Amino acid sequence: MSWDIQSIFRRHAHGIARSLRRGGLSPETAADLTQDTFVRVLASPPAMGTANHNPVAYLHRISKNLRIDYQRRERLANRANLSYVDFANIADPAPSAEAIVYARERLALVEAALSELPERQRKSFELHRVGEMTLAQVGAELGISTTTAWALIRDAYEHLDLRLAGK
Repeated sequence: MSWDIQSIFRRHAHGIARSLRRGGLSPETAADLTQDTFVRVLASPPAMGTANHNPVAYLHRISKNLRIDYQRRERLANRANLSYVDFANIADPAPSAEAIVYARERLALVEAALSELPERQRKSFELHRVGEMTLAQVGAELGISTTTAWALIRDAYEHLDLRLAGK
C-alpha cells in the first residue's frame, strides 16, 4: 500500500475513529483524534522504509498514542480538579508595592503639571476628563465656543504629555 494520504483517509478514517471510540472516547473526541492522526502524518511523514509495509497499522499506532495522551491529560485534569479551580482567587489582585509607588509618582507629576496650566485651560481639562463632559458641554459651562474648548483641552494634554515625558 502506498502513502497516498487522501485515499488512505477515505478508506480508513472511519475504522480509526471506530477504534478510538472502542477505546472509550466520545464520538466527537474520536473524530478530532482521527483528524489529528492524519495531520500528524502530513506534518511529519514517516522516514523512507518506515511503516511502508503497512501504513494502516502505522496510522492506528499514531491514533492509539494520541488516545493514550488524551486520556492521560483527562485523568490529570480530573485528579487535580483543574476544571473547578477558581484562578481569579489564586493570584493576589492587589497591585504590587512597586506599582503603587510608580502610580503615586505619576499622579504627583500630573498634579504638578496641572497646577502649571492657566486657570481656564486647567478648568476645561478637568471638566472634560474628570467631569466626563463633552466639548460642547465644557464650552457651555465656561461660556466659550466648542472649538476654543477643544483647543484648551488639546493644549492641556500636550502639556501633560511633555511633563510626563520629563521635558
